[in-house]
Amino acid sequence: MPSDPRVIPSIDRLRQRPSVGDLESRYGRDATLRALRVEAAALRAALAGSGSEIRDAEEAAERIEAGAAERLGAELAPSLTAVINATGVIVHTNLGRAPLAPAAIARVGEVARGYSNLEYDLAAGRRGSRAVHASALLARLTGAEGAVVVNNNAAAVLLVLAALAAGREVIISRGELVEIGGGFRIPNVLRQSGATLREVGTTNRTRIADYAAAIGERTAAILRVHPSNFRIEGFTERPELRDVAALGDRFDVPVVEDLGSGLLAATPGTAGEPTVRASIEAGVDACTFSGDKLIGGPQAGIVAGRRAVIDRLRSHPLMRALRVDKLTYAALEATLLEHAAGRAPDTVPVARMIATPVADLEARAEVLRARLAALPGLAVSMQATEAAIGGGSTPGVTLPSRAVAVEPDGQSAADLAAALRRGRPAVVARVAEGRVLLDLRTVESDQDDALADAVSRAVPDRT
Repeated sequence: MPSDPRVIPSIDRLRQRPSVGDLESRYGRDATLRALRVEAAALRAALAGSGSEIRDAEEAAERIEAGAAERLGAELAPSLTAVINATGVIVHTNLGRAPLAPAAIARVGEVARGYSNLEYDLAAGRRGSRAVHASALLARLTGAEGAVVVNNNAAAVLLVLAALAAGREVIISRGELVEIGGGFRIPNVLRQSGATLREVGTTNRTRIADYAAAIGERTAAILRVHPSNFRIEGFTERPELRDVAALGDRFDVPVVEDLGSGLLAATPGTAGEPTVRASIEAGVDACTFSGDKLIGGPQAGIVAGRRAVIDRLRSHPLMRALRVDKLTYAALEATLLEHAAGRAPDTVPVARMIATPVADLEARAEVLRARLAALPGLAVSMQATEAAIGGGSTPGVTLPSRAVAVEPDGQSAADLAAALRRGRPAVVARVAEGRVLLDLRTVESDQDDALADAVSRAVPDRT
């Protein structure tokens, strides 16, 4: 016989339960009430129509409470959550790019918990400018006369072109009309800045004479785009940056370089990637790059260059639309300080991951392999892999790495990878040749235990 729906407790009775009180404390009174009513109605309908049975009011309350807790957790859980990156791609754009250094995290907490001098000059006792923050550190690290920070590198390029070239022409090589990710293309950024594109050369060959021939009365700037996310090989020609800068000086035309990746100092694993300082020393008037790629800081776009250019950017109307907040400045300054103090290879996660010896990864992989091999129904092995720096940096450059390859019995590799993504913490891995690859170059050593536990929870229970 179906149970009498009248056995279901009232909402007031349910709210007297301590565990429901915990739900109200966590999710709020109104959301909890709605969830309880929905679950109570669902249980009432089930008892009336499907022949379901419950023993007593206590069981009914437990079922409603459990359903409400699950519903609230699903509806109100944050959509942005931490993941373990086991892909082997260090600067993974889809996974938030650079994890922050402990010093940057601490600095963000310090600045976030109270007021700050974001736009206040403490020495003068009056309103100041946020654009001065991080400028001194950036000048020291790059050799530039000044710097300004906006919300990403595309914004940096947009601001420079709008300030220097709106209504006039910008010369660019046809081989540098790239798409920089997310569907954003350099010609589109140029168009939005109000500048007119003047293409020179060909896709594979552009000479300094091509730039010189294009300079005219309407020329406002020469834009050089570093091929940070692609490579052209074979029958190619590209003038040296210092020659382009010298040409700009001769005709009094500013030269801007979109460097993208923002390498501050050459390190193992970044061979062939130009540094910002090298671009400044080559004579460019402005160099744009990201704060969250090889610098390893928060998402930001940085312009470093001559003081006259930086002053124009700070006073441009777009600066207000593209500016960053106090938390970005806090994280960026702390990260830059790690670079300035020479600690970055040990303290900034991106730099540390790039520099980690493969022997260290192999030792960790062996420990993880042995632990996972003890789980029933898994074939586990260590595998040599090639990791990537990623994030539109160092195209074609890979780093030797080690992964633990997991092949489940009775479960496809795709299903195991999906189960790992659904876990808490979520794990994002690669699938290759019917196996899930857990590449340890992008897994912090203090995440190894959590990674092993995540795999254990994701495989079917065979006990």
